[in-house]
Amino acid sequence: MNVALVSGVILLAVLVVLLVAVLVVVLRRTSPAARTSGTENATGAAADGDVSENPAVEEARREAESIRAAASEEARRLREEARTVVDQAAESHAEAEEHTRAGKAELREIRSDLERREARLAERERRLDEEAQRVADRVRRLTEREAELDRRDGELQRAEEARRTELERVAGLTADAAKSELISGIENQAKREAALIVREIEGEARAEGDKRARKIVTLAIQRLATEQTAESVVSVLHLPGDDMKGRIIGREGRNIRAFESVTGVNLIIDDTPEAVLLSCFDPVRRETGRLTLEKLVLDGRIHPQRIEEVHERSRAEVEQLCVRAGEDALVELGITDMNPELVALLGQLRYRTSYGQNVLKHLIESAHIAQMMASELGLDRDLLKRCALLHDIGKALTHEVEGSHALIGAEIARRYGEHDDVVHAIEAHHNEVEVRTVEAVLTQAADAISGGRPGARRESLEAYVQRLERLEHIASAHDGVEKVFAMQAGREIRVMVKPDAVDDVQAQVIARDVAKQVEEELTYPGQIRITVVRESRATEFAR
Repeated sequence: MNVALVSGVILLAVLVVLLVAVLVVVLRRTSPAARTSGTENATGAAADGDVSENPAVEEARREAESIRAAASEEARRLREEARTVVDQAAESHAEAEEHTRAGKAELREIRSDLERREARLAERERRLDEEAQRVADRVRRLTEREAELDRRDGELQRAEEARRTELERVAGLTADAAKSELISGIENQAKREAALIVREIEGEARAEGDKRARKIVTLAIQRLATEQTAESVVSVLHLPGDDMKGRIIGREGRNIRAFESVTGVNLIIDDTPEAVLLSCFDPVRRETGRLTLEKLVLDGRIHPQRIEEVHERSRAEVEQLCVRAGEDALVELGITDMNPELVALLGQLRYRTSYGQNVLKHLIESAHIAQMMASELGLDRDLLKRCALLHDIGKALTHEVEGSHALIGAEIARRYGEHDDVVHAIEAHHNEVEVRTVEAVLTQAADAISGGRPGARRESLEAYVQRLERLEHIASAHDGVEKVFAMQAGREIRVMVKPDAVDDVQAQVIARDVAKQVEEELTYPGQIRITVVRESRATEFAR
């Protein structure tokens, strides 16, 4: 395209130059004719006797000069433009030639690059062909080796089959029977060796664990100074005289009916001298009724309206006593931050007992034990105190909300913003939730120590007998057991096994299984010792 443009510009410039040359030639031919005509006119005029010049001739001369000058200027200008056009055409031609040279150089470079790439591709193709040939050779060799291995494997199988047939003929046993006998012997030997190893490891672990646990628990009990027999909450009110019973009953029993309807407490008046009995399943309500009746007896004025007034004051007083009891417990344990609702619920446990043990004192005692064990183990003492103090908080609402006191207490603690470890320790202290933290385990231990120490709790004769019978039944259900005796108030089980049916290793297995089953099925304070006795006797008579 650049070459065509340059050719067009050059052609245009040539045409312009030719046009200018033609114009100049025409002008030059016209000027002598004008001068000849003017001379002839001047001669004619002179002949007529007028020697002066004609103005028209002068005008024509000036006009001719002007036209000549204009034509010269126009010719010069056209020459300049033609020269400029020629210069531009030359520059364009030079640029076109430069672009052409650059394009040719680029084409040469591209052609050279393509040639190098083709060379590399040819080299790579050659290498791939060689690699493919090597792979084909390797596959061929592997195929030949595989065929050889298959042939040898077939020979080995035939030889193994012949050897097995000969062994079966010599031994008189089939391969399956020999395998079963060998597996049975190895299995029995492995079980026996495993039982021996387990017994040895368990013995070492038990000795070390018992030593450390005994030290920790002993230190905790040694440092704890508390009552050996917990007080029982009684609902007996002593009167100044038997005549007060009549005033309490009132005319036609209106006072006692008003008292029972207002307080929700049953008032039992019998032949017991100078005493009445208050009965109610709610310990806080029972304490409120006791205070109400005590104030009425001291005041002497007993009538329905007075009963209502005194009951309102007694209920407010009991609520203050509950809050004060909860605050006293926190002060004793050194706990400063706790929700006021939890403090009030904690104080209500002052009037609740469990197997004859006051629940609030049990919680305080458990918190002290947990704190001491945490100190021995290097754990967070404040967290352990909090877990042990609140683990039975659900007993304050057990009769009002359905569910176990552990789950109820965990929900209450969660609602009032207690730590997750505290909530888990509360809900897991009776294994209703799987134990996941050390704090929960120590809370269980503190609870068991506080409730299992001598004199802490009472147990009914019926529950005691049922527990002993269940212990004997668990032990006697195992194979090879001859006799079972529950001794030391259920603290020890002695299992007598048949010596010809149970060996020493199996006796150890029976003891471990019985202990595990007792842990899973029964609830008991402290620990129960299982002793398996295997005795062999040889008797002969001398005659």
